[in-house]
Amino acid sequence: MQRTSFAEMHCSIGQTLERVGEWWTPLIVRDLYLGLRRFDDIAENLGISRNLLTRRLETLVADGIVERRAYRERPPRHEYHLTEAGRELVPVLMALMAWGDKWATPEGGPPARLLHRDCGAEFTPQVACSSCEKPVTADSVKVLPGPGAAAGPGTKVLAGRGLAALKKK
Repeated sequence: MQRTSFAEMHCSIGQTLERVGEWWTPLIVRDLYLGLRRFDDIAENLGISRNLLTRRLETLVADGIVERRAYRERPPRHEYHLTEAGRELVPVLMALMAWGDKWATPEGGPPARLLHRDCGAEFTPQVACSSCEKPVTADSVKVLPGPGAAAGPGTKVLAGRGLAALKKK
């Protein structure tokens, strides 16, 4: 089944999903973060077909989320590592994990716990304001149009808000 492309969507979420929205991608990134580096180890852990894993890794490399590093020349063998962009995706996955732990908990409870290395405490990820550091929720945030808001797929509502705000001035 061919998935919908969001490549033309003028939206940061759409563009992100274009790169990491395929179902296996977050799980591959998770496994790399957890220290799996070799193709066979990732394939075995996920139970994913080799052809599909090959395609997903090629896409992640092309999108700059993962890099291939040779560890043997004959025969050629590679390991996979998260790039800076891939490492910055990990907290997003942790936030998804926290949502899943609360709303879609697997039988037996959450399969992982997170320990903050800086303070030694177990924690639940949350999104916080970069200014005041208070947690943010859907009700505590107002979305304003940004400089890239345009009347196109994915940002029509924001572009409309921007035009409405200009008309009120």
